[in-house]
Amino acid sequence: MVGKRSLNWQNGSGTPYEERQDEFQTKPPDLETGSHIRDYGHNLHAQGRQRPRIFRFQDAARTALADLRRDELKSALLTGINRDELEKFRKSKQDLDSIENKKVREFYEQQNERLNDWLEVDAVVSSVADDVLESMNPDPDRDGDHERIGGLQRVAGEIGELLPEDEKARRRKAAKRANWAVAVNVLANILLVAGKLFAVFTTGSLSVVASLVDSVLDLLVTLIVWSTNRIVLWRLNALQKRFPVGKRRLEPLGILVFSVIMVLSFMQILQESVSRLMQHGEPEALGPAAVGSLLGTILLKGFIGLCCRPIKTTQVQALVQDCRTDVIFNTASLLFPLVGYKAHVWWLDPVGAGLLSLYIIYDWGHTSFENVARLSGEAADDHTMRKLGYLAYRFSPVVEGIKSITAYHAGDGIWVEFDILLDGNTKLYRSHDVAETLQYCAEALGEVDRAFVSTDYAASGPTGHAQDSEWNH
Repeated sequence: MVGKRSLNWQNGSGTPYEERQDEFQTKPPDLETGSHIRDYGHNLHAQGRQRPRIFRFQDAARTALADLRRDELKSALLTGINRDELEKFRKSKQDLDSIENKKVREFYEQQNERLNDWLEVDAVVSSVADDVLESMNPDPDRDGDHERIGGLQRVAGEIGELLPEDEKARRRKAAKRANWAVAVNVLANILLVAGKLFAVFTTGSLSVVASLVDSVLDLLVTLIVWSTNRIVLWRLNALQKRFPVGKRRLEPLGILVFSVIMVLSFMQILQESVSRLMQHGEPEALGPAAVGSLLGTILLKGFIGLCCRPIKTTQVQALVQDCRTDVIFNTASLLFPLVGYKAHVWWLDPVGAGLLSLYIIYDWGHTSFENVARLSGEAADDHTMRKLGYLAYRFSPVVEGIKSITAYHAGDGIWVEFDILLDGNTKLYRSHDVAETLQYCAEALGEVDRAFVSTDYAASGPTGHAQDSEWNH
């Protein structure tokens, strides 16, 4: 009939839109093909039909421009990174050994450490920046369909997976050695506690009792370190929602709890030492079991401490401190009663136990205050600040300047705030890409837990946060 028209539905279907609601609900529109475009309640672009050529051309143009901007930023960022140029300034072990002047040798050792930091930063920027920039704007044509998947999307935000293979291998090796150190220390402490329990029943020496208490608490600190480390590594969704920035502060909290327990325990030993000095007694003899257990502790703890010393992690360094304390403590625990018995000086044993208790109280009291300071936001050390400064310098080709770098502890890890200068006419996409890339590169460093980057266009503008934020609540 003339003048009567009907819509040509796909697959020959003449079913109106209103009668096909279920079909549209079960099959979401294909945004890439343009089937989401509707007019007056009808689907004008049939499912499966490609978008008009003009739209596809615009999509390709947007994607090409986004890729070009990303490549230009990446090229500028990687300018000047040359590992061989830095390696020329390194002194080999043979060169260091041949330097007789101690201060000169220390200077070159520090220079080697700084080169290691710079090379680590260069490796992070070279590998991480590429993947981070690739992850920006995965949908450049804004059609709801991701045209590309970047590195961050592939690893679900796990920035450590984007590091170079040698750096990942180094970190895995360090973690494995740390686990080995904790396991060996647990086994050693169990054996030492059993031996000293037997030795205590063979002698009344207060120094040996103090040594037993020390070994029991050593076992406790090892279990605290191990358990907090396991909790930190748990990746349960419920825990991630409850602790959105991670649980790494549980580690120094565990050490802090142990420090308090250690101080309180040896205050009791100190009190017992004073009470024994008030009473005149006879020197206590050390039997073979007591001498053997103390000598075994000295040798075993000394060996474990030397093996663990190169492992620069918080947990293992706490165990190294514990081993060093054990060697000193058990050496004195052996000498004081032994010399007192041989010289017939009855008060030497309680005096020795009291002095050892004072040493432990001072040592672990200092450790507890260090952890309190770090949990309270203590500033990062100069070594870390120099490393972060070099990272900021690596972004100099893409920024106008660096206004400030603020780094502070949030537990053992570092939180760092960068304030960077950009030209006032900088496009939003470039400002975003530069700031986010710097943030992810900083968080890829082993010392940094969180990084925050703010952008500014004026060198004299305000920097940081409100100065009275601690008092206006």
